[in-house]
Amino acid sequence: MTAPTEATAPTRTAPPSALLSGTGLAKAFGPTTALHDASLSIEAGELVAVMGASGSGKSTLLHCLAGIVRPDTGSVSYRGSRLEQLTDAGRSALRRSDFGFLFQFGQLVPELTCLENVALPLRLNGLRRRPAEKLAREWLERLEVTGSAAQRPAAVSGGEGQRVAMARALVTGPRVVFADEPTGALDSLNGERVLKLLRAAARESGAAVVLVTHEARVAAYADREVVVRDGRTVTR
Repeated sequence: MTAPTEATAPTRTAPPSALLSGTGLAKAFGPTTALHDASLSIEAGELVAVMGASGSGKSTLLHCLAGIVRPDTGSVSYRGSRLEQLTDAGRSALRRSDFGFLFQFGQLVPELTCLENVALPLRLNGLRRRPAEKLAREWLERLEVTGSAAQRPAAVSGGEGQRVAMARALVTGPRVVFADEPTGALDSLNGERVLKLLRAAARESGAAVVLVTHEARVAAYADREVVVRDGRTVTR
């Protein structure tokens, strides 16, 4: 994994035991407060379910932890370094290397084949096409969707598309995978399959997973649960 360079490395503040930690996070969008004094720490290899009702602030918490949005107050530390002190370019580089993302609707690029979608993060990191597609094909095989490699996303089922999206999230070998309602658009059978594969792949690679959900059956796959209620975090 690529560590922050000396030119962009922020001040070290968080204890080295926590892989990713958000402390005292607050975020408002205009007059609406999304987070208010929310905190969450994640260890390497841990799968944490972040639960809460719609509008509770759980997705905003994920976006702050991933460096997608800056909290108004509070701090986010990754591997002991202040994430919010990185430049926009530094946070973008971190999301391409150390962080993987899995969304509710996959968000695959429709003009690319499934193989090209999975290889895309590697290509953005500078890897040449052939080795990138070789790694992508290996992940498609691991997640049991090799038959979709040459197809475009519109031609595959929802469950297959979400497994392709999972392969894209994992192909760079991320330290943290952020999964925002990854089974929300799937039926229960495909949802269970995606969750089992995600947990197995994360365990095998040693990646931590932040799993945002409002469903208890999804949260049951996690090592522990954190509830977001009215912008605050409550550990179960």
